[in-house]
Amino acid sequence: VTVSVLYWRMASESAGRMPLVVLVVGMAGTGKTTLVQRINHFAIENDKRAYFINMDPAVVDVPFDARIDIRDAVDYKDVMTKHRLGPNGAILTSLNVYATHISQVIGLVEARKDEVDYVFVDTPGQIEVFTWSASGQIITEAFASTFPTTMLFVGDTTRCVNPQTFMSTMLYSSSIMYKSQLPLTIAFNKCDAADGATPVQWMRDPEALSLALRDQKSYVATLTDSLAVFLHEFYETLQFALVSALAGTGIEELFEGLDRAKQQYVTEFLPVIRERAAARESEAAAAAADQVRRLQQDMADGDDGGAGSPS
Repeated sequence: VTVSVLYWRMASESAGRMPLVVLVVGMAGTGKTTLVQRINHFAIENDKRAYFINMDPAVVDVPFDARIDIRDAVDYKDVMTKHRLGPNGAILTSLNVYATHISQVIGLVEARKDEVDYVFVDTPGQIEVFTWSASGQIITEAFASTFPTTMLFVGDTTRCVNPQTFMSTMLYSSSIMYKSQLPLTIAFNKCDAADGATPVQWMRDPEALSLALRDQKSYVATLTDSLAVFLHEFYETLQFALVSALAGTGIEELFEGLDRAKQQYVTEFLPVIRERAAARESEAAAAAADQVRRLQQDMADGDDGGAGSPS
């Protein structure tokens, strides 16, 4: 199925009827998979039509109802042993292998598109393996060119109440959004253990962050203050939700944020994706035409070379 056909299909169907694909990313230890488990329970209890996919080949137990599981296609330990790789290398290689079959995954989801409203994809805890790898980009673009797609970045609220860690989280989440060219929602997890109002205030008001850094004279504090001034306009409008995967609070607000991200995808990001796809198809068509021209020229030269009569 060509990209142009996929876009025509998206244009012919109401955006409200297309399921939203949510790529769940986050640093190790932020409670990403636990949050997906909580979302699974919430969906069942509140009649949310959700579909779950596990993309982490190294996870031992999947605590949610994964209808598609990368572990069914790729044996992480076998990859590690066979290729003599470490843990991260084996995860990356497993994703590379699975990316070659992503069209089958898309087909399975497409077959259920009239039965579900959300597709949650849990990615490896080693965030850089998915967000900065070629296979992660292939998987992301495959979903984004077929369905409305958003990134869900899970942050640890207990760490984000520290100004330096907060700024690191904003840098990482913003860079993922601009690299993927997709809308992004931040889920400040573990709000049962820390006050989520603090990072939210810093997101909205750079002066509040400066006040928190006022008594710190270190180089890191100065850098954080400077970055806040420069980057504030990039992250102040990000969708966010204060949640607790353990207590189950904030999940309804999270779904509301994801619904807004879906509309943002349709109005702001889809036109850009279409332009990129059209440019790629135009380049491919030009390259094919050039190959045909060269072949015809070679055939013509061959005919001219054999047309002479023997002396």
